Amino acid sequence: MNLETLNTTNGSTSVNCTRDHKITQYVFPVLYTVIFLLGIIMNCLSGWIFFNVPSKSVFIVYLKNTVVADIIMILTLPFKILSDSGIGPSQMSVIVCRFSAVIFYGTMYINIILLGLIGLDRFLKTVRPFSINEMDNVSQAKMISVAVWTVISLLSLPNIILSSKNVDLQDSHDCTLLKTPLGVEWHKAVSYIGVIIFWVVFISMTLFYTIISKKVYDSYVKSKHKVKPSRKKIRFKVFIVVVVFFLCFAPYHILRLPYTFSQVGMIKDCQMQNRLYVAKETTQWIAATNVIMDPLIYVMLCRPFRKRIPGFKSSPSSSRELSISKL
Repeated sequence: MNLETLNTTNGSTSVNCTRDHKITQYVFPVLYTVIFLLGIIMNCLSGWIFFNVPSKSVFIVYLKNTVVADIIMILTLPFKILSDSGIGPSQMSVIVCRFSAVIFYGTMYINIILLGLIGLDRFLKTVRPFSINEMDNVSQAKMISVAVWTVISLLSLPNIILSSKNVDLQDSHDCTLLKTPLGVEWHKAVSYIGVIIFWVVFISMTLFYTIISKKVYDSYVKSKHKVKPSRKKIRFKVFIVVVVFFLCFAPYHILRLPYTFSQVGMIKDCQMQNRLYVAKETTQWIAATNVIMDPLIYVMLCRPFRKRIPGFKSSPSSSRELSISKL
């Protein structure tokens, strides 16, 4: 069905709003299919390559965890494609709300935190390149990674358990209708936590890369007569991390809270609810493109990864510059 009547309840107020699903039924399934096909190929190849790369640095530990998070996120996409397109069985939308959507968002925040940790690692390598710091420890990086997966999983699990109400299938596209009263409150709390995580990581990365850019510029000024242009460019490749982070995740988190307010009845205008729904679906798709942009990080920043790509050859100058930059 293309039209869905939502009963949004906030206290004693109930608002009926007819939602048009034409865009999500016909456009986004195609777009998600593109992400799925590209993502599964690129990340399976990345996983195979990283399987043969020893975890000798903090950077590689975080990249390996990113690959795992990306693959799990990709595996949730077929459920959304089948549900939104109407091709799947009638219960598919309930499965999406209770399970695959929760896993999708969980892996997204794991990815966000890992990108922040990568930024922190690059920052420490830049400001203290010749010192041994607490973060420059592979075992510690593995423990931090386990902690990230554990915390996000514990935050996500109640969203599965508390989505236990029986509702009409035509209404189950609005996942909050499946939630118990406690589930709705938990959903709001986790949404707030997610937005906080994003902005804390974003501000931290902005600070990290501002300092890194100053260090890179100072280094360039000191060596501008000695460094060839092709080698200077390599130093700026580190900024791909913050570019990927901003392009993928910023639009979604700007919309996250207004959309949550519309879900729980704090925004009652039907037209605004529909606009926020389409905006949320659009920015969610943009966030999902992270799974095909992350491999750019592996190729541009991880020399052991590049060396294992069939047919890829690093120039001697590139190798020396990477060593100098400690990328």
